[in-house]
Amino acid sequence: MTRYGDELAVVTVTYSPGETLDTFLSTLSTATTRPVSVVLADNGSTDGVPERAAAEHPHVTLVPTGGNLGYGGGANRGVASLPPSVGWVVIANPDLSWGVGSLDALLEAAKRWPRGGAFGPLIREPSGAVYPSARLLPSLGRGLGHALFAVVWPSNPWSREYRQAAATPEERTAGWLSGSCLLLRREAFDSVDGFDPRYFMYFEDVDLGDRLGRAGWLNVYVPEAEVVHIGGHSTQRASKRMLAAHHSSAYRYLADRHRGPQWAPLMLAVRAGLSLRLRLMTR
Repeated sequence: MTRYGDELAVVTVTYSPGETLDTFLSTLSTATTRPVSVVLADNGSTDGVPERAAAEHPHVTLVPTGGNLGYGGGANRGVASLPPSVGWVVIANPDLSWGVGSLDALLEAAKRWPRGGAFGPLIREPSGAVYPSARLLPSLGRGLGHALFAVVWPSNPWSREYRQAAATPEERTAGWLSGSCLLLRREAFDSVDGFDPRYFMYFEDVDLGDRLGRAGWLNVYVPEAEVVHIGGHSTQRASKRMLAAHHSSAYRYLADRHRGPQWAPLMLAVRAGLSLRLRLMTR
């Protein structure tokens, strides 16, 4: 097993990120008092922004992935490029604005949770609303209830339980944490072989949180740390394609955990239900 040092690095997956990357990098300088290197795992940007950022900032390195590997695949490639001296890795979307001291708050929490493998901040939307980023794992019943009713009945009990909508924003463990911003103990990330690259988009963070938990690590929500998820160019395109990817990933997650002939009829019904939901949402 590789012995890692105590250095900190940030890996962000870029795909023509536009001007949001400037905000990401400028606010990162106030997120921690520690030296931090940044890896741009680039999935094939065409806007020239990642190249410019790497040229202008000595602590920023561009790592072309060779194609569009998706979020998890790109993040894995970025982490693999880091030296053994880096033992703490932040994986984050390039369309974040970092709160002052947010990374330092996550690192302080890591001292309190020696079995913590992943640490997630409180994530705000641009409106100031808190995004439910620390959730329970989607069991078959809870996941299907959320999938069926979240759009037409947002306050349904399955979605509220899954999202932990009524939970007080306090430091606690969670089933999984949003992959839009995660501090990872590199030893823990390695122990589960990182993100599953089969998830091109969506559910890669749910799957990671589940596998970390099964490996004996904790997913810890740290609301003392705050970031704002601005939303960027690469996530504003091809909504039908993104919805299709979301439904495909949801099915993969459930199917991976319900294998065998005894589950086959139910999983066929799940696939049919998700396909119907996708058609209704993209009409």
